[in-house]
Amino acid sequence: MPLISLEETITIALSVKDRHVSAKWYESMLGFKTLYHADDAGWSELQSMTDGVTIGLGEHTKPIPGNCVPVFGIADLDAARQKLEQAKVKFDGETDVVEGMVKTATFYDPDGNALMLAEDLTVGS
Repeated sequence: MPLISLEETITIALSVKDRHVSAKWYESMLGFKTLYHADDAGWSELQSMTDGVTIGLGEHTKPIPGNCVPVFGIADLDAARQKLEQAKVKFDGETDVVEGMVKTATFYDPDGNALMLAEDLTVGS
């Protein structure tokens, strides 16, 4: 039995220079559908052709190609983080919260690969 219980969603987070240009590319080249642009947060999200799998575009002035972070949906990030920390899983700083949108926390596997947990704060609002 796993230590934490993930939801049936995953977002693949990519670093890009211009989210709007990249979103149009993913739409025209791969048939993805833009779900939203959160300009204040520097984030856009697109639905892939696979149920439960989205592509997140994080805007950076100097994106790092190949820097891909799987983001796993979770119902209770705080409880999951506590369990993982008790199991000596390393986190990258504090949990980030965008009020009314999302709560995220980046952590690392044994080889230093970044992974992220995300709790959707729009549910029930």
